[in-house]
Amino acid sequence: FVMAKASAPWQRQAELFDTTIGWRFVNPLMQQRFGTDSMPETAENVAELLSISRADQDAFAFRSQQRTAQAQRDGILAQEIVPVNVVDRKGAVNVVRDDEHPRADTTIEQLSRLKTPFRQGGVVTAGNASGVNDGAAALIIASSQQAIVQGLTPRARIVAMATAGVEPKLMGLGPVPAVRKALERAGLSINDMDLIELNEAFAAQALGVLRQLGLADDAPHVNPNGGAIALGHPLGMSGARLALSASLELQRRGGRYALCTMCIGVGQGIAMILERV
Repeated sequence: FVMAKASAPWQRQAELFDTTIGWRFVNPLMQQRFGTDSMPETAENVAELLSISRADQDAFAFRSQQRTAQAQRDGILAQEIVPVNVVDRKGAVNVVRDDEHPRADTTIEQLSRLKTPFRQGGVVTAGNASGVNDGAAALIIASSQQAIVQGLTPRARIVAMATAGVEPKLMGLGPVPAVRKALERAGLSINDMDLIELNEAFAAQALGVLRQLGLADDAPHVNPNGGAIALGHPLGMSGARLALSASLELQRRGGRYALCTMCIGVGQGIAMILERV
């Protein structure tokens, strides 16, 4: 939670805002013009607008969990995780090597039974949405000249990037115009992408983006090792995670181009195209 600055001296009625899934420090004019739908409500809006069914969302979530589970078994995700020593209350040291959020044992039947708490007769559940968890990532961004000077071996080159805005209540579709703008800047098409890392804020949102970009719901080159529905969505870190995952996966499959994209609260989208070097 965060506390708003007092609007008058010695004010006793302080405002508190949840920093996780809701708005905070709302401009009254923004509220009047666009409303203040929470993140899950925006996913419901996207599902309603594009007629994305609950069954399709649960199927997408299940694929994310299964792909992540397979990537963990194959040791793929271990290549991008630094083991952490955690001392428990008894003083024993436990080494955390795997993300704790994935649910490898989940089933379609279990997902279909989850409640939809955000809207009467809604379609968004805890199972087809990303989990909010903690995470950290580190990347080094440098010019090609400095990489040579420092003796570094780059994994990928940033070809182009772009941001775009959409209506706040449909914030999940922000990646669509951002991707199109990035592709235009790079002189490439969506079909040139060997790999796509799309942040799965919600299954409804991810499916909306895929369908708007002309991609299949189960496209094998989109989040091949699962996504945020399985791994979680540590706010402020997910973008770095997408870039790292894409860089490593490009190396593994010998592809040339990767697209990383995600939606951002209050109606934004961001996209970046990487090239393997």
